[in-house]
Amino acid sequence: MCLILLAVDAHPKYKVVIAANRDEVYDRPTAPAAFWPDAPQLLAGRDLREGGTWIGVTSEGRIAAVTNYRHPESVKPGSPSRGNLVSGFLLGKETPVQYLERLSRNANIYSGFNLLVGQREEICWYSNYGKGITKLLPGIHGLSNHLLDTPWPKVEKGRQALSGILAAEELSVEELFQTLMDRDAAPDKSLPDTGVGLPLERMLSPIFIASPGYGTRSSTIILMDGNGDITFTERSFNLQGGWSDAHFLIP
Repeated sequence: MCLILLAVDAHPKYKVVIAANRDEVYDRPTAPAAFWPDAPQLLAGRDLREGGTWIGVTSEGRIAAVTNYRHPESVKPGSPSRGNLVSGFLLGKETPVQYLERLSRNANIYSGFNLLVGQREEICWYSNYGKGITKLLPGIHGLSNHLLDTPWPKVEKGRQALSGILAAEELSVEELFQTLMDRDAAPDKSLPDTGVGLPLERMLSPIFIASPGYGTRSSTIILMDGNGDITFTERSFNLQGGWSDAHFLIP
C-alpha cells in the first residue's frame, strides 16, 4: 500500500473507515480480493510471489494493512516480505499490541515499513522507523510512505477529502473511490525529499499513480459499523484504464 486514509469513530454509523491505494509494479503477480482457500476466515488480495497481502480483514473483525517506508537506506535486499506482516496478524489470535510488541523485537530485519493492525476495540500503528506503538485516537489519519500523519501533499489532500465525505449522513463509497483516483501531482515546492530524486518524487506525488511499469494497481474501501459488520470493496485497475469492482459483506 502507498496511501491509507483512515477514520476512527468519526462517522455516526461507521466505527472505522479505510480508503487505501496499493501501488506496485504492474508485472508483480497478484490475486484479487477473495476469501483465501487455505484460510477461509481471511478476506484479502494476495501477492502471488511471496504469499502475503497488503490489506485485509477477517470474519472475526481483524484488520491490517502495510505501506513501505520510502528511503533508499531503508531497503534491505533479501529481507522477509512485509506483506506477511499483514497476513501474520490476520491469521493470529494476539491483540494488536501483543502482535506489535513481538514484532518490534526483530523488526530491524525488514525493509522499512508502516503497519496498521486492529480489532473492533482498537487500531494500532507501528513502524520500524518510528518510536514505538501508537494506538490511534478518534479522528482522521493518513499514512503514506513515511510516518503516521506525516503531512505529505497526498496525505493532507486525502484527509481533507475524507473529512468532507464523512460529514454526510450517508457515506458514499463511490466518493471515496473518486478521492483515491485523483491523479493531480503536487507542486515541486511541497514535495518531500526522501532521497529518491525530484523526478521520482514528482511521479509518486499523486494519490493515484500512473507511470510506465509502476502505479496504482487497486483501491480498497473498508467500512466497519458499530455492530462490527464489515463491508469490503476492492477496485482493480487494468493497463487500459478500466477497472472492475468486487464487493463483500462480513456480518
